[in-house]
Amino acid sequence: MSRAKGDVAETLTCKFLQERGFVIVERNVYSRFGEIDIVATKENLLHFIEVKSAADFEQAIQNVTSQKISRIIKTVDVYMKKHAIDATYCIDAAIVTPDGIEFLENITF
Repeated sequence: MSRAKGDVAETLTCKFLQERGFVIVERNVYSRFGEIDIVATKENLLHFIEVKSAADFEQAIQNVTSQKISRIIKTVDVYMKKHAIDATYCIDAAIVTPDGIEFLENITF
């Protein structure tokens, strides 16, 4: 996916989240391990959100691999330490397709 398409998907996801009561804290958080697309809060829970977009759900979800999740977890650890945050959090995925946005909460087990 091109950076421009990724930016559009992230912007759509931010609007989607805000309409559902989320507060966007930050976008495009980088560490040496990878990137977190969106950091948001809702009801005292910190959400680290990976945004994937494609022509259909199956195509997009295939890009949320265990290796990708591992890099996100490492980046979350860096973010939490850097900002001295001791809070409950989860890692989510937003799948953006022409049909809409599917929000998958707590994708790690």
